[in-house]
Amino acid sequence: MYFIAAALAILSGLFYAASHHEIGTLGVEMCRYGSTFCNSPSYVLAGAILAALWGAFVSVR
Repeated sequence: MYFIAAALAILSGLFYAASHHEIGTLGVEMCRYGSTFCNSPSYVLAGAILAALWGAFVSVR
């Protein structure tokens, strides 16, 4: 679950960079298919935080 949280956190950063036109043509394609996430990358970051909290909650040690 921590892997999913890390992947979502990275995607959140990519969507943030794409919305500010910092990653070139990749950003244009990302915003074309994921316009909601380009407008609000905090949605993806919230998912990353929830995944990390869920992973911490269900981890067995």
